[in-house]
Amino acid sequence: MRIGHGFDAHRFCEGTHIVIGGVRIDHDLGLEAHSDGDVLIHAICDAILGAAGLGDIGRHFPDSDEQYRGIDSRVLLRRVRDAVAAHGLRVSNLDATIVAQAPRMGPYIRDMCANLAQDMGVAQDRVNVKATTTERMGYTGRGEGIAAHAVVLLVAI
Repeated sequence: MRIGHGFDAHRFCEGTHIVIGGVRIDHDLGLEAHSDGDVLIHAICDAILGAAGLGDIGRHFPDSDEQYRGIDSRVLLRRVRDAVAAHGLRVSNLDATIVAQAPRMGPYIRDMCANLAQDMGVAQDRVNVKATTTERMGYTGRGEGIAAHAVVLLVAI
């Protein structure tokens, strides 16, 4: 068994929606990023790569490479899944937390879990996503951006 932790944060920018956990959420702002800005999936990718000892998302999908501009982060997650499988590992379970003052994530969490389970190749009951605010403290509390933490357990195939 191997455990990994991931963290990601993105600043708000002009826009009409955000993407979290592969779910499009209408919002009066977007997230500044080279890809689609999906902080949850980016944190999960880092957790999986870290548990496997394979570096981080920036090493595998650098923002200096134009092929990743605007890419759907679900594509990145599937590539990460395949990379760890090539090393004889697979995700056993995921626990993740989205940190955002707004928008409210509750209505979207079930769809996020379904997307993540599908992309990681695990049963949906192996995926847990939660959301919290920081009670208006810090950059997420001031509405400057969104962050996410993820912990995964990898096991041998």
